[in-house]
Amino acid sequence: MRSSADAVIIGGGIIGTAAAFYLARENYGRIILLEKEKFLGFGSTSKAAGGIRAQFHNRVNIEMSMLSEKIFRNFKEETGSDAFYDQVGYMFLLSEAEDIKTFKKSYELQRSLGLNVELLKQDEISQYAPHVRIDDIELATFCSDDGLADPHEFLSGYDQAARRLGVEIELETEVTAIETEAGKIKTVKTSKGDISTPLVLNCAGAFGGLIGQMVGGDVRVIPVRRQCVTTGELDFITPTLPMVVDVKSGLYCHKESRGMLLGWADKAVESNFDISVDPDYTDSILELALDRMPQLETAEIANSWAGLYETTPDHRAIIGWEPKVEGMFHITGFSGHGMMHAPAAGLVATEIITGRQPSIDIKELRPDRFENGILVEETNVI
Repeated sequence: MRSSADAVIIGGGIIGTAAAFYLARENYGRIILLEKEKFLGFGSTSKAAGGIRAQFHNRVNIEMSMLSEKIFRNFKEETGSDAFYDQVGYMFLLSEAEDIKTFKKSYELQRSLGLNVELLKQDEISQYAPHVRIDDIELATFCSDDGLADPHEFLSGYDQAARRLGVEIELETEVTAIETEAGKIKTVKTSKGDISTPLVLNCAGAFGGLIGQMVGGDVRVIPVRRQCVTTGELDFITPTLPMVVDVKSGLYCHKESRGMLLGWADKAVESNFDISVDPDYTDSILELALDRMPQLETAEIANSWAGLYETTPDHRAIIGWEPKVEGMFHITGFSGHGMMHAPAAGLVATEIITGRQPSIDIKELRPDRFENGILVEETNVI
């Protein structure tokens, strides 16, 4: 491993590899990406459900998703690698008056920003998701620009493109400390040796808070376990089946191979780094799924797994310079939206680092917003 670099990126998930590619594309110099596991994407990226949507309640998240969706659609032109973005759409089912009010307000914001989203009456829902029980559903929102993506395909595309541009990727290399001098980044100490560098990008996902602590920063990221379940083959699965979210219960589901992927955020789970599968959690997901989709009664369980959301207090990413030391840039805390926001995050971060005008105004995402009480919470989190 080289002992010096112009930039060191900590974290080899899709956020880190995207940042590496866009930084290298700007000829930033010698870039080293560090991943503590045996392969890239071992953390949250490999556990992601693969949903891509721009139907958020907050402007920054909407614009981040819209930019990412544009890149996903043109990924081969962007990176030279094939990766399929399946634009089957995203549907939010609404049964509660307060949720309908909130989503209608967000619908107006989304439309004003150019998002192709529509409101569906109850009798229009079945044309998209005929397997879903809708007797208690009053309204739905649907965006055909949203869809599904295989995290591995897009991670691999960024990885290959970054390597072609000269990025050096070091696996099984854990960062143990970051040294500073006169208030500036000086050295990244790792399990394989030291790297002197003036710039560190914190793309460590659920571990982003721990990396921030190494330079005395207060990066408000905590790990929260989430679980998913997949079924065996189902005869009602069609190629056009969208991602469906039951807003009242929090259940989300989409086609997965010839079966379905089911997920749910158990808000009772306490923060920790545990990714063991809790059978009770799995049972809760299945109960919610059976209630909304009775046809699943005969489904067989194919697999279940747990992963970590990198959660912030307002459920929005942290992107920006660390205020307590020069040379540390954070791209972390995506609160379950890292896969869908990775292209935009990597691009915008690179624009800021290289002194260019960012494609999106992300000042609201700066790391010190929590200390300054500048919070605009994203409430559409699943």
